[in-house]
Amino acid sequence: MDNKKYFFAVDLGATSGRTIIGTIENNKFELEEVTRFPNNLIEQGGHYYWDIHALYFEIIRGLKEVARRGLEITSIGIDTWGVDFVLIGDDGAILRNPRAYRDPITFDAMDDYLKNVISKKEVYDITGIQFMNFNSIFQLYAMKLEQNSAFRNASKILFVPDALSWMLTGKEVCEYTIASTSQLLGPRTKELDERLLQSIGLKRSQFGPMVQPGTVIGQLTEEVQRLTGLGPIPVIAVAGHDTGSAVAAVPAKDEHFAYLSSGTWSLMGIETKDAIISDLSYERNFTNEGGIEGTTRFLKNICGMWLYERCRLEWPEEVRKLSHPELQGQAMQAEPFRSLINPDDQVFAAPSSMIQAIQDYCRATSQPVPETPAEICRCIFDSLALRYRQVFQWLQEFISEKGKVKSEEFATAIPVLHIIGGGSLNKFLNQFTANSTGATVLAGPQECTAIGNIMLQAKAARLVKDIWEMRTIIANSVELVKYEPADKAQWDAAYDKYLSVVNRKENGK
Repeated sequence: MDNKKYFFAVDLGATSGRTIIGTIENNKFELEEVTRFPNNLIEQGGHYYWDIHALYFEIIRGLKEVARRGLEITSIGIDTWGVDFVLIGDDGAILRNPRAYRDPITFDAMDDYLKNVISKKEVYDITGIQFMNFNSIFQLYAMKLEQNSAFRNASKILFVPDALSWMLTGKEVCEYTIASTSQLLGPRTKELDERLLQSIGLKRSQFGPMVQPGTVIGQLTEEVQRLTGLGPIPVIAVAGHDTGSAVAAVPAKDEHFAYLSSGTWSLMGIETKDAIISDLSYERNFTNEGGIEGTTRFLKNICGMWLYERCRLEWPEEVRKLSHPELQGQAMQAEPFRSLINPDDQVFAAPSSMIQAIQDYCRATSQPVPETPAEICRCIFDSLALRYRQVFQWLQEFISEKGKVKSEEFATAIPVLHIIGGGSLNKFLNQFTANSTGATVLAGPQECTAIGNIMLQAKAARLVKDIWEMRTIIANSVELVKYEPADKAQWDAAYDKYLSVVNRKENGK
C-alpha cells in the first residue's frame, strides 16, 4: 500500500457514465478511468426514463474494482446532468424509474404553468433561471396534471446525484448546485421557494436538507460495504450538477474570464458573487445556477454538439466510420457561411430528423440548402461559433459599467474564454470561436467535470483550501491550447448575416 490519497469520482452524463480515480500529489493531480458504461434512455409507453438501478449497479461495479486493486479511497463524489429527479415512497422504495428531461410530457407544460399558475416574470424574479420546458418545476407540474401515481405517492424527491448518494448511504440531502437547476430555488435565499413548491402541490419537507458542495453526506451502508468489499467510506456532496463541477475546474488565473462548457450542450457564462436578475437577463433568458463557495454561475444554455451528434447518427455507414477529425476536416473544405441557422431555435430541440430540420430551416430563410455531410457539418460549426459570439457579447454587456460594450471593443471586457469539456478537443470550432468572439480562447481540460468532482473531495479532505488553490493545481497539471482570433472582417460580415437570418426566421419572412 502507498500513502497517496485516492478519490473516487462518479461522472454521469446524459449518454454515458464513468468512474474515475483521482490523486493529488506535489501540487498536481492525476486521473485514471476505472470503468465506462452507457446511460441508456428507456422509451416505453410514450415516455422516456433513466434506469436508476443500472446506474447504481455501475457505481457498485466501479467500487468493486477499486477494492480488487486494494486501493484505500478517501471518499466518493457523484455528479450528473441537471433537472431530473427520483421519487421515493414512504416505505423508502423508489416508486418508478425517473423520467428523462427529453420526455415529451414537458413540451406544453411550461406554457400552461406560466399562463395558468404563476406568470413568467414572477417565476424569473424568484429563481433567475432560464426558461426551458424540461426544468424540474415543469416536469413536476406535468406529472401533477397527468395525475401520475408516483408523483401522488412521493414521500421524498431527490435529484439524481442525491438519489444515488442516498442509495449508497441511506442519507437524504438536497445539494445546492443540482437544486439550482430545478427552477424551484431562490438564489437570494439559497433555498427552495415555498410559493413555487405549493403551486405544484409539494412541500419543502419532501426534499432533503440543503447542503453546499464539500459537505459529507454519510458513509457507505453496511450493505454497500458488503457488496463492494470496502469499508465505511464517506460520500461527499460535490457540485452535484456536472456543470458546477466543471466550472470549479476552470484553470483561470483571476476572475476576468468567461467559460464555455462544450459538449452535447454548450453552456457559456461567467462566475459572479451574486445572482444577476434584471429585466435584461429576463429578456435574454439567462440563468443563475449555484456554484461553489457561494458563487453564482451566470450563464446561458446553448444547443451545442447535439446538432452534430444527431446528424452523425443519420448519415450513411461510410460517413459514420470516419473519425471526428476526418469528417470535420472535410467540412473545413466546404464554403464558409453559405448556410446559417440559430442552433437554439425550437425546431432543433427533438426533431425526428436533424438533417431535415436543418435543411427546412435553410429553405424557410431563403438560403442554400446544405446537402452533403461536409456542408451540414460546416453549417453547424459556423452557426455555433456565431451564436457563441452573440451570447459572449451579451455577457459583456451585463458586466460593463456602462451597460453596453461597443462592437469594436467587444473582446476587451472579457479577454479570455476558457473552453472546457469534450468540445475543447475540437480544434476547428475552437478557432472559429476565437475568430467570432475576438477573445483569446484557452482550450482544456477535457475532463473538467471529473477534475472538479475530485478537487471538491480534496477540499472536503482539507488537502486544498479554496477554489483558487484548486485552479492553481489544475493549471499546473494540464497543458492548455491557445487560439488567438483571426479574420475579423470576414467574421464580422458573417455575424451580420447570421443576425439577419435569425431575424428573418423569427419574423416568419
